Amino acid sequence: MSPRTEKKQKTAKKSTLNEVVTREYTIHMHKHVFGKSFKKRAPTAIKAIREFAHKTMGTSDVRLDTDLNKAIWARGIKSIPHRVRVRLARRRNDVEGAKEKLYTFVTFVPVTNFKGLETQAVEE
Repeated sequence: MSPRTEKKQKTAKKSTLNEVVTREYTIHMHKHVFGKSFKKRAPTAIKAIREFAHKTMGTSDVRLDTDLNKAIWARGIKSIPHRVRVRLARRRNDVEGAKEKLYTFVTFVPVTNFKGLETQAVEE
């Protein structure tokens, strides 16, 4: 057989959704709210954090910590921080009859400077 007609075998990938993992990310909030009207900036930022956590961790159940919500809303509805450092923790859902096996818990990580920060895996 020629190389073009050979079929590539699919390798069985290990599902990363079953892993319980915690990582720290920096989210650039300004690009999500740039051009939004002032009265919609903080709610849009919260929705953007939820969407980021959903895409990154692969769980549809995303829960935000109250400290993160307070950090976003601290300067009012129209003046949110340009960047925010968050810790995303994929956890098991222990509730009986839960729709999802895993959920993502998003917490706020206070930092003074965002220079040189990268995505880090956190050991619990």
